[in-house]
Amino acid sequence: MAPPVSLRSAFAYASNFVSQIPLGFSNLPNPLSAFSPQTPFSTGNSVTPYDPLSGAPSCPLDGPTSCNNNTAADSCCFVYPGGRMLLTQFWDQKVHVGGSEEDWTLHGLWPDLCDGSYDQYCGLAPRFENITDVLKHYDQQDLLENMNRYWIANYGTNNHLWAHEYNKHATCINTLAPSCYGEGYAAGQEVVDYFARAFGLFKMLDTYWALMNVGIEPSYKKTYALEDIQAALEDFSGSRVILKCTGRHRNVLHEAWYVYFVKGSLQSGAFVPARDSFKGDEGNCAAQVRYLPKRHK
Repeated sequence: MAPPVSLRSAFAYASNFVSQIPLGFSNLPNPLSAFSPQTPFSTGNSVTPYDPLSGAPSCPLDGPTSCNNNTAADSCCFVYPGGRMLLTQFWDQKVHVGGSEEDWTLHGLWPDLCDGSYDQYCGLAPRFENITDVLKHYDQQDLLENMNRYWIANYGTNNHLWAHEYNKHATCINTLAPSCYGEGYAAGQEVVDYFARAFGLFKMLDTYWALMNVGIEPSYKKTYALEDIQAALEDFSGSRVILKCTGRHRNVLHEAWYVYFVKGSLQSGAFVPARDSFKGDEGNCAAQVRYLPKRHK
């Protein structure tokens, strides 16, 4: 099993996306918005440098691991109740602008409940719509450039996708609550921290390389055993991996979901590979799948 992904190693990569709804409907009201009101964020063109994760609570190194200890449910150093993190990636059909034929892209970082079910649009952290503006205000140009390369919307703008992912999922992560940041909290710091951690973990999980390393490469002619793909990715990551496929026969590889627990807070804790079984962990792919090359637009 791979070792836990530490904060230091994950964020080092951060400096260098089936639940996405069609974003043409992004203006529909969220029925739970009253419980998680949007935080006004208007700074003009001002820039306030913020070192990602630096405003997060200081947590003990030997703290509890999510989904393994319910006695610390109210702590800013224990992710609860959504303690099972899914880092989800897309293998898109086409090469996106600025991307390459080898790019798996990031869908999101989702806090599922420990039994595999999930909440959404929670009130544990405030909502934000202008993710790009928040990242620019906190001087996160490198992170923003990387997100525009690897965290790409199939519909609408990238900012709409990021706002959708943040408001649907990040608002269900209790350690992102403003109260966990103490007196030095400024609106939007939790946005920076969520995207920095999600992107940092994504860059640790190079799906293309992991498959290529065992001879599984995109091809119009070959098919691959699903169990071989899953074994390769689970050996690489140390975690449970859920594969999702498209096509009439569910035999075209499209998504990979990596499963983790968190030891400590989302901001400063370690991602711990999760290998247990849970509701919804079977994927939907046929026994033999195609891993198709990307097409140029």
